[in-house]
Amino acid sequence: MKSSTYNGMKNKLRIHSLEHISFEGLGCIKEWAVKKGHQLSYTHFYQNDKLPDLKEIDWLIVMGGPMSIHDEQKFPWLREEKKFIKSAIDAQKTVIGICLGSQLIAHVLGARVYKNPLTEIGWFDIVRTEESYPSDLLAGFEEKWKVLHWHGDTFEIPSKAVHLFQSEACKNQGFLFNQRVLGLQFHFEMTEQGLEKMFVNENEKLPVGVFVQSQEEILSQKKFIAGNNEKMFLILDRLDGNQF
Repeated sequence: MKSSTYNGMKNKLRIHSLEHISFEGLGCIKEWAVKKGHQLSYTHFYQNDKLPDLKEIDWLIVMGGPMSIHDEQKFPWLREEKKFIKSAIDAQKTVIGICLGSQLIAHVLGARVYKNPLTEIGWFDIVRTEESYPSDLLAGFEEKWKVLHWHGDTFEIPSKAVHLFQSEACKNQGFLFNQRVLGLQFHFEMTEQGLEKMFVNENEKLPVGVFVQSQEEILSQKKFIAGNNEKMFLILDRLDGNQF
């Protein structure tokens, strides 16, 4: 799907972000969008914002949050959010989900979302699957590298989606559906400022686990952020106009 034209400007996207908590925003995706001159808009569910008219957006980006996709009683807006994501996919929009966002996408595509046997928080290797290599979306990416994880739940890979990534603690870490719907369990988008915000705003202590690093360990490995942001930029460039 080619980039949309609006307001007389060619190749400028109207990107809408669904955000579930104040300290999990777009991260480096915002930097990319601003640099490219794309239009950004937001639904902040924690502020009871309304969802937009689907006709007024080209891309939908669904961000993370500490809640589960199953917490509809506590967060009633999850019901409408799921319907909106499904409608965006059906309308052939480009849709990207990160962490909770990837779980919501998997769910609306009919895949099971459930508690992963191991909680994964910190910098751990992500490994490409054999299935990922034919996809030009990841052309030139190495076999494995360290990314930031922060999740307890996971998903099954939706039917007809390409399984892209896995880790030692969690088998299903990413998928691509229909060349335009991307789910990433981990955080390519995280910036140094965003990581610091996570610890300032996260009220609960980190759980104890084999794949859970301490705050000190996580903050000491910020050197990996720049390389991961570059990978995020490359993926966004390739999705823009389906250039892969």
